[in-house]
Amino acid sequence: MKTIMYWLIGIVVALGLLTLGFKLLPKGQPKLGLVAGQLSPCPNTPNCVCSEEKSSSAYIAPLVFSDAADSAWLSLKAAVVANGGSIQTEEQTYLWASFTTQWLGFVDDVELRMDVDNHVIHIRSASRLGRSDFGVNRQRLERLRLLFKASVSQHEGHKNKAQK
Repeated sequence: MKTIMYWLIGIVVALGLLTLGFKLLPKGQPKLGLVAGQLSPCPNTPNCVCSEEKSSSAYIAPLVFSDAADSAWLSLKAAVVANGGSIQTEEQTYLWASFTTQWLGFVDDVELRMDVDNHVIHIRSASRLGRSDFGVNRQRLERLRLLFKASVSQHEGHKNKAQK
């Protein structure tokens, strides 16, 4: 019985030290911003997805909108905040938000680029640290897609009522 107790205490201490170690690690410098007018390409790790990487496993479909670009951008910002993001930088057609995981406090970066001519918003989500994210970045952007669609539908509903 004592042996089991010592093992449990050891595991708890090890997990605590591991958590502390991750907290004290320097945060990775995210490679953010536009490169030649597009979102930065993903690194060769499975913890990043991007709609502008059509030929790789990191590909995810962009957000599509049919309403005015300004309205879509407002819906997008609302969806980011509703999804737990903190907007760090916003320009006319570019937005960078950070998301912090509840467990261990890892920070992931989400970037969005408006392509007005093609009625799409390109999306990118990447972890700052580590190699694998167990699909968290892809899942985050799919939740963002659902929130964006709901917000766009809500804005269109208000617009249609105002026109009647």
